[in-house]
Amino acid sequence: MKILIDTNIIVDVYQNREPFTLKSKAVLQLSERGRISGIITANQVTDIYYILGRHIRERAHLKLLVQKLLSTVMLADVTAADITAAFDLNMPDYEDALTAQCARRMKADYIITRNIKDFLESPVPVITPDDFMDKFFP
Repeated sequence: MKILIDTNIIVDVYQNREPFTLKSKAVLQLSERGRISGIITANQVTDIYYILGRHIRERAHLKLLVQKLLSTVMLADVTAADITAAFDLNMPDYEDALTAQCARRMKADYIITRNIKDFLESPVPVITPDDFMDKFFP
């Protein structure tokens, strides 16, 4: 099963944002163990690095965290066609539209996010980490 993992899920884990950490971490562990194909997009890497960098001052540690993440998920490029197609999606947030477009191109089964409301028009079904774990890995 291919799952595009939204940025908020990754940040939940690395910033230990309760009460979201447990299920978000479980999703990443499934990817790490090869039980799902976890995907993030290339543009998410810059967002993750920036967000985590506001709290992790030691750049070597931050770099190691991001490298570990990249060893557990598949990295999807963002193409010029994705950037253009995302404008055609009827979604309130362009960054989310770009995520949804990349998920569509990658033929992801789901996008895992806590931001369900902004993905209502996504061409790929969205699911929270809690619902995903309960449905597929009870």
